[in-house]
Amino acid sequence: MREVVTVQVGGFANFVGSHFWNFQDELLGLADDPGADPVFRTAALDMDVLYRAGETHQSVASYCPRLVSVGSRGSLGSLSSSGTLGSSSAAADEPNIFTWSGKVTKSVAKPHERNLFLQSLSEEEQNPSSSDGQNNASVEDKDLVANLENGVKFWTDYSKVQYHPQSLYELYGSWTDFDRFDNYGTAKEVVSEWSQMEEMNERLRFFVEECDHIQGIQFLVDDSGGFASVAAQFLESIVDDYTNTPVMLYCVRNPDSYGSSRNQCETIIRSLHDAVSLSKLSYYCNLMVPIGLPSLSYLSPLLSIKDEKHFHSSAICAAAMHSLSIPFRLQHVGPASDSAHSSGKLDIGELVHILSDQGRQNMITALDVAMPAPSLTDRTDLRNIQRSLHSLTPEISDEDEDPYAVESMVVHGVLDAGGKRASISQVKESICSALEGRATKPKFSHLSVSRCPLPIPLPFPSIFSSSVGQQGEILGTSHAGARPKGPLAVGSVPMAARLRSSSAIAPFIERRSASLQRLGVARGTLGSQVLHDWGLGGRRSRTWLSTWRRCCARFTRKWT
Repeated sequence: MREVVTVQVGGFANFVGSHFWNFQDELLGLADDPGADPVFRTAALDMDVLYRAGETHQSVASYCPRLVSVGSRGSLGSLSSSGTLGSSSAAADEPNIFTWSGKVTKSVAKPHERNLFLQSLSEEEQNPSSSDGQNNASVEDKDLVANLENGVKFWTDYSKVQYHPQSLYELYGSWTDFDRFDNYGTAKEVVSEWSQMEEMNERLRFFVEECDHIQGIQFLVDDSGGFASVAAQFLESIVDDYTNTPVMLYCVRNPDSYGSSRNQCETIIRSLHDAVSLSKLSYYCNLMVPIGLPSLSYLSPLLSIKDEKHFHSSAICAAAMHSLSIPFRLQHVGPASDSAHSSGKLDIGELVHILSDQGRQNMITALDVAMPAPSLTDRTDLRNIQRSLHSLTPEISDEDEDPYAVESMVVHGVLDAGGKRASISQVKESICSALEGRATKPKFSHLSVSRCPLPIPLPFPSIFSSSVGQQGEILGTSHAGARPKGPLAVGSVPMAARLRSSSAIAPFIERRSASLQRLGVARGTLGSQVLHDWGLGGRRSRTWLSTWRRCCARFTRKWT
């Protein structure tokens, strides 16, 4: 087996991760449900790639994500850092202050109450065999959906996964209500404390060292603020400790992070933050995927997304990440089964090798997604899936024709024209024909296909338009004024996701490189003191800037 360890750093990254793990939990439940769609029982997905089996201290079998999550103090809501709902850790109950012999006064904040959804999970765990009947359950589910739509504050408010005690880490010195932890420099003092970074490394080491043959690390970071610096230092230690382990980095941002600056100083700091974050983070990973648009509300007419809700925007990012992870865990099966249920297995290292055009350099790629992906139609519309792809990477070129492009696409759960699950051969034939029909073909294109769609669990936002059916099929035009559909009306959706190493990403890189030169490097610039305060001044700065310029030149030269 080739395991994957996941790391989530920062607020929005954990919102995305919460949806991602809910998808996995739903897949596990559907695989054991005799009443579920048989496609989930024959999905040929090896969940042990992402999960670890073990036992609790009470000798109870457990199956937990192989995950390290790093967030601000107070970001866990009603979830304990030990991974269990509604309980507190012993360390928080008893203060261990050995250097003080005087009186100790302990101030304890009121614990966050569990919302209706978390209360229902707790009741199900305590009474797994109880049932009030289908009608009552339906009414209750509607209440749960409404409660989630209007009451999600923390990423744990909609998480239905049990976490390992080593998984959840709250970073001291950063708080959920501290709004100035918003740029690369604000985290310098927080993460400079050696013990915190060492503890994060120890938690990661726990999961890595129990792997038989780790294939890579998928790393999510909310790089819109100070957690970009936290992630950069964490990644630097990962590169030092696990030299031959590829790192796939998702840099995720919520639409809220694109708010306008109040003055010139904030504009300079924000531009420098974006440039420094890109340069530092891309240097310590093998493959970087920037995700996050200023607005997702116009992403697709099939979706109804409210930008101000992290619960909404993070779901789209998580769905794309889920699709991209499918090739990493396709099972090795016989030729007949392979052709029936899946095709195109590859691991993280192979994906990096493909997208870097068989090179070893770090790559920055654009991400496109179709949610839901359209059904396969007749041969007069072979480019249907290709046309439905929408970019989740900001500031990229609209030009989609690049003869030097290298692409990797994942398509899963697609329906045929009759509303049934399309066969693997049907999907491959359609996609290959669409590529042949393009005016300018990519230099290389890899395709992974699975018949298993994206499951829509109950803690999922109501973001689908009225034209999306129960299986994610597109019914027709949306009805004006119709309420968006959620998990009670849509059980699964077909998906397509594509990573592109092409000239489309060049504007994203060039803009940040130009900002760094214009605002922070050129003689007399207003941002030179900002870089100095961030520890990027002097000779060290010149060395780092020289490396960054060579990196940008290499990225852009590849496509010119």
